[in-house]
Amino acid sequence: MDLAVNTLKFITDSALNVLPIAAFLFTFQWLVIGERMRDAGKIIVGFLFVVVGLGLFLEGLEQSLFPLGRMMAEQLTHPEFLLDTVEHAVTEFTWRDFYWVYIFAAAIGFSTAMAEPALIAVAMKANTVSGGAIGVVGLRVAVAIGAGIGVSLGCFRIITGLPLPYFIAAGYFIVIVQTMAAPREIVPLAYDSGGVTTSTVTVPLVAALGLGLADAVPGRSQLLDGFGLIAFTALFPIISVLAYGQLAMLRERISKSTR
Repeated sequence: MDLAVNTLKFITDSALNVLPIAAFLFTFQWLVIGERMRDAGKIIVGFLFVVVGLGLFLEGLEQSLFPLGRMMAEQLTHPEFLLDTVEHAVTEFTWRDFYWVYIFAAAIGFSTAMAEPALIAVAMKANTVSGGAIGVVGLRVAVAIGAGIGVSLGCFRIITGLPLPYFIAAGYFIVIVQTMAAPREIVPLAYDSGGVTTSTVTVPLVAALGLGLADAVPGRSQLLDGFGLIAFTALFPIISVLAYGQLAMLRERISKSTR
């Protein structure tokens, strides 16, 4: 019963969130363009699907992905698990003893980025526009590697309690330096890669992992330390895609010099 009530609440909230967008689009069509909207019935049915889908998606996050992330973080940081994975039996652990968390975080970041529908769509468009010069799989792997490194480094920051701005500032400094050296064709795509990485598949799991990890590690605050992991997930794919373009340019130069 509670599940049905919560689901209905999420669907109602989704309808209230979608309503302004729908009202603006229909009003703009009628008053500015001055034409009757074609296939209005299908569009209305589509909006209904969007509302119901968003409601079910939010309920799925609440019932499954967020608890799963918290459970994974609690298990990976549980003292009994750490005692089984470190060579010395101690009651206090350093950041080095959480290496399983870093490996798991990197795997989560890589796998969720590879599964992102938005990234798949962008990679296919980039392949078409570039005439095949940018490979679909190559771009997805480059983005996923960056996402994996970002999530892993973000978990390291949560465990150590180091300030978030230091990591973000250093990361964007690297991006600025890479931007000046990378091929111009890859720069806009690299900047978009961070946005498409943090979408429907990645965000729920990464956010749940960050909040669960901050809750499980002693001395960490979910509000101060749990958030910010998505920023790492968005930043490091930019670095990895720029590096992908730089490596491609370097390989082309080496190929020309050996001819």
